Amino acid sequence: MKVFGISGSSGSGKTTLLDRLIPHFVAAGLRVAGVKHTHHGFDPDTPGKDSWRMREAGCANVVLVGARHLTLMRHYPETEPSPELADALAVLPAATDLVLVEGYKRSSFPKLEVYRPALGRPPLWAGLPGVVAVATDDPRTVAAATALPVLDLADLDAIAALVLAQASPDCGTRQAQ
Repeated sequence: MKVFGISGSSGSGKTTLLDRLIPHFVAAGLRVAGVKHTHHGFDPDTPGKDSWRMREAGCANVVLVGARHLTLMRHYPETEPSPELADALAVLPAATDLVLVEGYKRSSFPKLEVYRPALGRPPLWAGLPGVVAVATDDPRTVAAATALPVLDLADLDAIAALVLAQASPDCGTRQAQ
């Protein structure tokens, strides 16, 4: 399993790029998983439903299984730190070839910054560990501002090649299953 991240400011097009990359890799025969990290609280369960009631009764883990989906809901008490990338990788099937991560931008695994100068925000690459390249809608301007490789956001093949070349074997964080 290899891991690669997509980082950037809010509204820069990270998810849009992932929406284009994932089918590209799947069509090439790779088994792809996604990890989305958010700092915002969320609860995927529905109050009053059986799975919610199990968790409220004290289950730290509840697995909800349907005809086409399996969801693990693991509860972390407020007194514990937020789950790390290793926690997310540990629950993925061993047969996963590539994990694309949106978020965990302060972690050191390799990542691409999606940067759009027109948004008026400063780039993140200088302050983020692991940024190996920048994808942008303005390659000429960005290339003048960094020594990192700069890719055109419209060139999906070049971005996909970079992802595969730079992805790292799960950052040494995957636990044996």
